Amino acid sequence: MASEEASHQLQQELRDSVNRAMKIHRPVLTQLNADTSWLLQLPYPDGLSPPSGRSFYNILIDPWLSGLQSDFASWFSTQWHAIPSSVQTIAELDEQLDEAEISDSANGSSDAKDESKKRRRPLIDLVVISHEFTDHMHQPTLLEIDPNIPVFATQKAADSMRSWNHFTSISVVNHFSAKDLDWRHTSINPLPEWIGISRLVTSWDPMYLHSAILFTFSLDPEYKKQGTGDESYAEAIIYTPHGILARDLKLLSQAAPSIRTLALLHDYNEVDLSILTRLNLGIHNGLKAQRACKAKYYIGTHDEAKEGKGILLPFLRRKELTAQDAIEKEQEENANAVNHFVHEENTKFLALASGESLLLE
Repeated sequence: MASEEASHQLQQELRDSVNRAMKIHRPVLTQLNADTSWLLQLPYPDGLSPPSGRSFYNILIDPWLSGLQSDFASWFSTQWHAIPSSVQTIAELDEQLDEAEISDSANGSSDAKDESKKRRRPLIDLVVISHEFTDHMHQPTLLEIDPNIPVFATQKAADSMRSWNHFTSISVVNHFSAKDLDWRHTSINPLPEWIGISRLVTSWDPMYLHSAILFTFSLDPEYKKQGTGDESYAEAIIYTPHGILARDLKLLSQAAPSIRTLALLHDYNEVDLSILTRLNLGIHNGLKAQRACKAKYYIGTHDEAKEGKGILLPFLRRKELTAQDAIEKEQEENANAVNHFVHEENTKFLALASGESLLLE
């Protein structure tokens, strides 16, 4: 019953968000579970001809919809969702996407339904995997996806997925670096030319746990002609489920054409592995990262308190935090700087529920 309610919510959220998004030609972000599985929908730029019956380019990020997740061995660590995902299967997600396109086309008219029959299925255009850990690279969920859907994955994740002999196209996400600050060069085949995908990393973290996937896009139909002046820019969504240090985001300020960060997906809660290391950096770090990239939206991710078992579980320490917690702590240290940042910059701090969509205006 809970999963049916979540699915109904997702269906309504997608329909409403897609209808609103097309009126103002803006992206939609949907949280598919309570943890860190996302659907990013980017509207095709004006002047481009999308596939028949399509309005959005649909990117599926770190999908884990149902079932168990284990790293190394089940006795070491096994987890499962405490809150049902908004869809339980990839087929169900595809149906929801089709329904949303029908609603956008003509409010469910017979013409729109005829157009649905012409649409290429599935409606997922791209899969992106941020880490090789199985709560991000969940094999049972990924094997439900049509093998012809292209995948962009980090190096270790790509190596593992190639061993499955399932997907026909797996590309490694390249690093965004000072050697090449033009986002358009991160748009490699089979991506559309108006979308780029890259990775922000730090030198001190050899596992790249605290890295970020950078989704860069331009909805300007003249994006190919952009120069490097202030009038030319792309938008970006930064996805960092374990958090990234502010200093590792400063590179974005040097990009040419410039990059304006629309949304930062970063955790709120801190998660420590005993006294050894911090797995999720949390909102105290997130505020600094927010200030570095100047994102309009701060959206929580990877914050689900999952159920689990295994010998690792007793060593995990979790501290639940809110934006207000972090703001109050910074106010104690430097009230003027925090007040300026929070109130004058008008940042939106959000935490979406499973199945909830957000129109990124």
